[in-house]
Amino acid sequence: MTEPVLAIKNFSVVLIREGRAFRVLDEIGFSVAPGEIVALVGESGSGKSTIGLALQGLLPQDSRPRVTGSIRIAGTELVGAPGQVLRMARRRLIRAISQDPMGALNPTMTIRRQLRESTGADDQVIEEWLRRTGLRDPARIAGSLPHRLSGGQCQRVLIAMSMMARPKLLIADEPTTALDITTQAQFLYLLRNLARAQQTAVLFVTHDLNFAVSLADRMLVLYAGRIVEIGAVADVAGNPAHPYTAGLLAARFDFDSDRARPLPTLPERHGDADAGHGCAFAPRCTMARADCRAIRPPLRSAPVHPGAVACLHAEELPLHTKQRSVAEPWPVRAIAGAAVALQLSGVSKSFVSGRQLLWGRHRSAQVLRSIDLTIKLGECVALVGESGAGKTTILRMAAGLLLPDSGTVFRIDVVPPQLVYQDPVSALTPWLSIGEQVGERLRVFRIDPDMHRRLVGEALELVGLDRRVMHALPRELSVGQCQRAVIARAVVVPPKVLLCDEPLSALDVSLAATTLNLLGDIRRRLGMAMLFVTHDLAAARIVADRVAVLQSGELVEDGDPDTLIMAPKAAYTRSLIAAMPRLHGGNRRLAACRP
Repeated sequence: MTEPVLAIKNFSVVLIREGRAFRVLDEIGFSVAPGEIVALVGESGSGKSTIGLALQGLLPQDSRPRVTGSIRIAGTELVGAPGQVLRMARRRLIRAISQDPMGALNPTMTIRRQLRESTGADDQVIEEWLRRTGLRDPARIAGSLPHRLSGGQCQRVLIAMSMMARPKLLIADEPTTALDITTQAQFLYLLRNLARAQQTAVLFVTHDLNFAVSLADRMLVLYAGRIVEIGAVADVAGNPAHPYTAGLLAARFDFDSDRARPLPTLPERHGDADAGHGCAFAPRCTMARADCRAIRPPLRSAPVHPGAVACLHAEELPLHTKQRSVAEPWPVRAIAGAAVALQLSGVSKSFVSGRQLLWGRHRSAQVLRSIDLTIKLGECVALVGESGAGKTTILRMAAGLLLPDSGTVFRIDVVPPQLVYQDPVSALTPWLSIGEQVGERLRVFRIDPDMHRRLVGEALELVGLDRRVMHALPRELSVGQCQRAVIARAVVVPPKVLLCDEPLSALDVSLAATTLNLLGDIRRRLGMAMLFVTHDLAAARIVADRVAVLQSGELVEDGDPDTLIMAPKAAYTRSLIAAMPRLHGGNRRLAACRP
């Protein structure tokens, strides 16, 4: 048998935070063979990125990490190795592709200089590798600074930088989060082919189960720093043995999801699952019994596939899944004959770049061309398209943060539109309590303190948060709770128009489903209009009455979600649909999106 490139045995990591010891990885063990792609999946905080940092010897030293066990890469032991060995491993054996392609490149150096310093290659080799990653005009790309490139172009540069060094192991840590759907599919297709060609072992860290299934050979499911299931992708995705895996798979949404019912979600996670005994998932598991809380389940052979599972009652999971209750229907549709809440008529917009042409004139780029878009009260319109299509520009105009060069923007004159941002944690001020931030829009009404507290509490309860959360700081909440707090702040004075800017892109699959359910429920209760900006057509289909497709600043299609997906008229819409990964389509779903 082929010797594995990566072999991890009994690996544990303990970090010290605020004077307390947290076991963030607990006796992890797995291997990756040459040319094999293993997907690490799980919710935020499960320990996926910690494994990637540990492999590179980059655990945060201010947390005083205590590491035990073994990590061997190409026969080199890294645990307890001196700094010289770790530096050699990072230079010759390991390369990483990070979540933020822009932040991974030096903004003051051209791409050519960075590739030359990283790999020692000459200009001809550099341009050839940029061409192999699907970048057109590689000479221009090589001579550019990173800020002149798109996120997808920077991500391809990172692939070239990594694969030129011919590493034994490539770590891809959430590499598709910042990319639109077409660029995601092209990136994964390219990564898979290069890994196979060079026999590079790939550890693909992601919370997107659809992409994990489309790309990987094996899947490793992580929960609270422990492996709960591992096996071939087809086995784990088609016949899960652990209730956590089954919950993640049920929470995902695609073109086949039932639009008439709330999406299935996992119960919310409260507190730390850092218990030294018992199953860490037991507090959220509907199958849990007394022995689950007392006995730590070992990783054993799965009863339904050739892989392994850490569950005492895995044999009961298929029966339990079949008996799961079905939620009541929740039809959310536009109000017949409703008034117009938001209307863009003939809107065009250009931006002036910093590059100056001859005779003192500046280069101008037109980002919107004669946009006509109407949203009525109670209606939700999803705006989809690739990065740079103009989606966020439309959203900023709807919010009144930008003025059009030509055309008009009409907003119903009641309460100004409110924004729900892409990153819920960054959207909250870290030193102010949740109650202060949710209630800041109430200050203009000069109401008494008791009424202020009551309205803030009602807004928190509307989004499913306990009133006691108003005294907490953002760092004391989970990502999902922060997203709910951001929505509560937007609706504490109910707006007629809610503007959502990629609110799911930073969330794992269960939190994304929870957020879609919450937005649908609030929209039904308050009867407000919603403009939902996304690059995910599956999310747009779930949440919206109409989907508007934007390409290079022009609306190319607008219609009912199911009709648009089943019978798209525009070639661009067909390309977006082809780029969507499907759980049962395997790698064939990526074949249509070659670089």
